[in-house]
Amino acid sequence: MKYKRFFSLRQDISLQLLMLYGLFVAVVFVGAIVFGRRLGERLEADVKSADLALARAIAQETNAAMTSSLEAVRQLGAYTAVIEPDPAQMEPIFSTVLRGRTDINLIYRLDSDGTMLFHVPVGPESTVGRDFSFRDYFQAALTSRAPLVSKGRISPTTNQPVATTVMPLWEDGRFLGLVGTNIKLQSLSHTLSSIAGEYPPEEGLQIFIVDAAGQIIAHSNPDKLLQDANETIPDVVTAVLSQKAETQTLTGPDGQDRLYSYVPIFSVGWGAIVSHPNAAAFATPRALQRSILIAGAVFLIGGVLYWLTLLQRVIRPLAQLTAFSQRIGQDGSWQEAPETDLTRIARRSDQMGHLARSLMRMQRAITARLNELSTLLTTSAAVVSSLDSPTVLDRILEQVERLLDIQMSAIFALDENQNQFRVQASRGLSQWYIEHTIIDPQEPGSVTMRAIRSGHPIQISDTETNPAFIFHRPRARIAGFRSVLAVPLHLQHTPPAALLVFRPDAHEFSGREMNLLANFANHAAMAIENAALFARSDIQLQEQTQRLEALIQSMQDGLILEDLHGRVLYANRRVYDFVGAQPDTLPVDNVAVLMERLLAFTENKEAVCDAVAMAVEGTGRRRVEFAVNRLDMAQYIRLRVFDVMDARGELIGRGRILQDVTQRYEVDRMKSSLISTVSHELRTPLAAIKGYATTLLADDVNWDAQSEREFLGIISSETDRLSALVNDLLDMSRIEAGNLTVSRSLCDLSELVHQAVLHAHPSPGGRLRVALPPDLPPVEADARRIEAALRNLLENAAKYSDEGLILLSAEVDDGRLIVKVEDEGPGIPVEQSERIFSSFYRGENGLTRSTPGAGLGLAISRGFVNAHGGEIWVEPREKGTCVAFSLPLRTEAMQKG
Repeated sequence: MKYKRFFSLRQDISLQLLMLYGLFVAVVFVGAIVFGRRLGERLEADVKSADLALARAIAQETNAAMTSSLEAVRQLGAYTAVIEPDPAQMEPIFSTVLRGRTDINLIYRLDSDGTMLFHVPVGPESTVGRDFSFRDYFQAALTSRAPLVSKGRISPTTNQPVATTVMPLWEDGRFLGLVGTNIKLQSLSHTLSSIAGEYPPEEGLQIFIVDAAGQIIAHSNPDKLLQDANETIPDVVTAVLSQKAETQTLTGPDGQDRLYSYVPIFSVGWGAIVSHPNAAAFATPRALQRSILIAGAVFLIGGVLYWLTLLQRVIRPLAQLTAFSQRIGQDGSWQEAPETDLTRIARRSDQMGHLARSLMRMQRAITARLNELSTLLTTSAAVVSSLDSPTVLDRILEQVERLLDIQMSAIFALDENQNQFRVQASRGLSQWYIEHTIIDPQEPGSVTMRAIRSGHPIQISDTETNPAFIFHRPRARIAGFRSVLAVPLHLQHTPPAALLVFRPDAHEFSGREMNLLANFANHAAMAIENAALFARSDIQLQEQTQRLEALIQSMQDGLILEDLHGRVLYANRRVYDFVGAQPDTLPVDNVAVLMERLLAFTENKEAVCDAVAMAVEGTGRRRVEFAVNRLDMAQYIRLRVFDVMDARGELIGRGRILQDVTQRYEVDRMKSSLISTVSHELRTPLAAIKGYATTLLADDVNWDAQSEREFLGIISSETDRLSALVNDLLDMSRIEAGNLTVSRSLCDLSELVHQAVLHAHPSPGGRLRVALPPDLPPVEADARRIEAALRNLLENAAKYSDEGLILLSAEVDDGRLIVKVEDEGPGIPVEQSERIFSSFYRGENGLTRSTPGAGLGLAISRGFVNAHGGEIWVEPREKGTCVAFSLPLRTEAMQKG
């Protein structure tokens, strides 16, 4: 019988192996191709580098030789005998140079007209003609003062290629002619031929040198001397004469693709060129690439043969064994596999046959344990079905009785408070045994402790005959058991424990029974751990909930959580602060009630309610700001609405956050007040200063001395006013930044009052009454700061009370000096008695609005008083205003007073 199955990639190892093997073969094959290509490219690059290095070496050698030739002719041009010229003295000089330089075959001197004056060798056969002004090097010498080299040419006397090195001769700006040497180019060709001869002829290596005109002046093949290279390889000639050193592939004169490597010879403007046919230059890399492709093909064919063998000998038998193993225990029964399926595989002597025989033995062992495992799983499921610790322990013992058919069992666990093992749960044991059985953790003979310490089951098959149990035998007789098996419970998060089962008769527990109970003990341990962790996590959850509750309750923002029907699920205490009620006096279940209470005192209530509704529905901005007026004070509130989603992203409710942004609005108000007030306070004195200064500067009016003095006095007064305003702003900034410092010294209050009255503007004048006790002690304070505070209070009293007396009094009370300034003006409303000490705040009555001022006096006074450790306040009056402040007195000052 054949097993027909449809395997997916993740289920069929043959497909996996095929894919992996195909991937391996593909990687190797592609890797070989890539490697071959990269290696070929590297070898080609090496070939190019080698040719370029050869060209560079030839260029350097030629450059050195020509530099030497140029230096030689330059030195010849420096001799006086050459410059004169004096043939008698030139002959030994030229002869010496000719003998020392084998590459020179002629040295001569031409006059300014190009006429031959003298040459070595001296004979007439050394040169042809006398006029050489037509030569290119003579024409070049007419405009040059440095040594130069001519184009290559055939010498008419030697019929050999030569090039002339020339040194122009000049004296006082007058051209005297030149001295020149003919360089034998044949020697360069011989050198190039010897270099090319070191390479195999089949490589077709060519080495040549071109001059500045593109003529070949040296070649490894002498037949090509003085040919024009511009006609055959113009791109190469142009590049090398442009001082470029590189390698490129071009079609050569013979029609083959050739590799040209060239390097310029800088001293004479020539170029060294090395040329290879591409087929010869890159023969090795291309042969290597072909070899790699052949090796890859052989590897691919071998891989296919290997796969077919693996399929026949391993994969197909493995598939049959897999199908056989999957049939084991199906439907609670076993059907023998046909002879043709497994017997043939089992007869094999290799690992596959051993695996088949092992599977057949495994089938028989599994069949024997199926019922046992079924019972174990059933009992374990019953144990873990609860998370209540007492229930879990009781169910464990109940299932143990069912599993082993026993009537007595118990669980011993460590009591951490008393450091003793006690019975935590039991079935079938007497109450006496439960109460009196206490096990010390250090007791060596206890079967319970032996099992816990060893981590393995321990049994006593007969308590009456076992010598290790002699001390516990009376207890066993009373409890009514004669054999016991202790199995440790492997616990990590709870105290150590063991499961014990008892039998009334002598009984040796079999290995199967002990393994069965040990396996069950593992499930029981997990159930106990789960119950303990659940209880612990429940406690932790409650603690976390309490912490979260405390955190949310401590928020400065109000938080409301509601469901989709508008029912309030949670609201912290801050919400009730916003609505002006207590949670116990305003229990609400609907968010609409809270919002109605919150918006009851809102300006433009209808528009705010519409904006809130749109924010909740999500059709408008989800942030609404509004003002709530209570007790003549405006509180600005920002409401933010957000959606609450579950883990699947579905809407389950909404949240509302209430934030008190009054301070931000107050800051904005103060900014506006600062800009408005300060600009007004600055503009008024500036206008006066500008006006009187302009008047004084007018050219059409002559003012008398008294008028000028009056005008200057006004300018000075207004300047003082500006200075005072700037000082107030600076003091206010120091106070708000916390950088105000005071310099204390013992001061007489009467003197401070005198100075404050003297500098007050407007001055209280005759309306002021000062009532200071004669025994008033001195106060330790910063005189300038306290004087400024007194001056501000007196100025306010003078400005805001049109008539009536102004009383300044002082008294000592409980170690403090209390100073009061009272007037008979309109007074300050109780609700504004704190706000008047804020920066830039001015009262709401008409008199305040019509009176100039920056609103800084009382704020600065409070800053100065607080810096001394004192306080400032407004005392309630039925009529008029009384502002008082206190300063602490030193004990010595009080005693002195």
